[in-house]
Order: sequence, then structure tokens, then C-alpha cells
Amino acid sequence: MDTTLIRDYLHAWTPRVDARLDELLPSEDDEPRSVHAAMRYSVQAGGKRLRPALVLLGARAAGGDEASVLGVACAVELVHTYSLIHDDLPAMDDDDVRRGRASCHRRFGEAVAILAGDALNTFAFEVIAETAPQPETVGALVRELCRAAGTAGMVGGQVADLEAAEVAAARPDVATVRAIHERKTGALLTSSLRIGAIASGANETTLEALGAAGERLGLAFQIVDDVLDEEGLADELGKTPGKDRQQGKATYPAAIGIDASRAEALRLIAESREILTGRPASELLASLGAFVVERRS
Repeated sequence: MDTTLIRDYLHAWTPRVDARLDELLPSEDDEPRSVHAAMRYSVQAGGKRLRPALVLLGARAAGGDEASVLGVACAVELVHTYSLIHDDLPAMDDDDVRRGRASCHRRFGEAVAILAGDALNTFAFEVIAETAPQPETVGALVRELCRAAGTAGMVGGQVADLEAAEVAAARPDVATVRAIHERKTGALLTSSLRIGAIASGANETTLEALGAAGERLGLAFQIVDDVLDEEGLADELGKTPGKDRQQGKATYPAAIGIDASRAEALRLIAESREILTGRPASELLASLGAFVVERRS
């Protein structure tokens, strides 16, 4: 599978996402300085910017203009970064490293990290309200992102993940693992595609197709994450490997093994590609699927 198309796309658009994030975020010189510094520290740590890219691709798939949804794409990244800050906290996944450097709570303390995450989450919706290219879509965009990030999506998945770890068996049930992953990781990835399309005025048929493809892409992404936690290197991952096994997390490798996990990720990517065949941006999204399964971080 060829990843050249999406690598070129990310090379072109990631700097524009980063520049827009820098413009949008409050200055460290503005009060409260400690929280603003923590927000900028976490957002500007980098990362693949996969979720903003999916927003841009969703706009393209709907026949829209990617540049017009750049602010909305940044809003999704703000929510994602808030979730990473909170995931790293001692009460959650308890990780000292994120994106290759000290996690937010290690750098600024737990209280400021919690507040920085809270601030990023709320700021995201302010950004949507102010930057949506079609004002009449703001309500639908807010609803889509709230559902993806709330108890029906990311937060609900995190709760299920924590509860599953408390009662983890030697081999967790794959249906349980899938349900966790679809909410904890997959929901926001799926909604990223749909958000770009909604902001561009997509019809319901397009939204349904992007949602179905995004669900498979998002689940495949988290399966690969599970595998990389088992096999990856700290320098490549930008975070501590082996944490899932140490914490007894319900993962695909724990449920079905590494080889079967890789095979499942490939199957899901193939399904995603088939759903989008013939639609605008289908080649880029197929290349993104290849990137998801071949990545090392």
C-alpha cells in the first residue's frame, strides 16, 4: 500500500494547522499565564495532526474548500490534546512522557494540567463558533463533536477502559475491547471526517459514507496503537511503551494476539477503502489507511 499521497498531503497541511493553532491559542503573556503556558506546551508538542487532517479530507470529500475549515480542524485538535493531558494523569493512564517530552502534569503539576485540559476542551467550541465557514452549521458541528468527545464516545470509552483494567482477565473478550476502542479512540477520528464534511454542507448520504469509513479507520488506528505498545520503541512512539500490559489494559493483542490484530487492522482498512471508492478524496483516504497500519508511532 502506498503512503506517498498522504505523506505529501500532511507535509503540505500540517504546518498550516500548526500556524493556525499558534494564532488561535491564548498568549503565555495573558493571565492566567500558567494555564496558558500549559495549553500551548501541550498543543505545540507536535504529533501527527491526524484528526485535523481528517477534518480537511472530510471537507474535500464533500466538495468543500480545505482552507475554509482550518479553524474547525484546529478545534478538533484542541479536544484531542485535552484528552491526552487528562489520559496521562496519575489517576488515569499515569504516563510521564507524551509526544517525546514530559507530559503536562509532570511539567506544570497536576492541578494546572487538569485546568489546561479543561480550558482546551471549552476553547474548542469557541473556535468552532468563530471559525465555521457556514454559520448555519455551527449547531451541527458542536453536536457532532460533543457526541464524539462525551460519554457516548471518548469519555465513555475511557471509563470502560479503566473499568475493564480493574477486572481484566488473562485474555479479554474481543467484543469488549472493540467496544472500548470504538468509543475511546474511534469516535473522535470518525467525527473528524464528518465534521469537515458538515462544515462544507455535505448531504446525509456523504455523511453516512464518511462515518462508516471513519469507524473502520478509527478502530484500525487503535488496533495498531495496541500493537505498537507491545512492539514499539520509546524514541519512535514518543511515549512509554509496554504500559498497556503493565496496567492490565484490554487490548487487541491481549485478546487475539499480535498477528491476528495486524490482520484485523488490514481488513478494516480494506473495508474503509471500499466504502469510499469513487468518492472525492478517496485516493488520499486510501493512502491514509495505509499510513495508519504502517506507522511506527
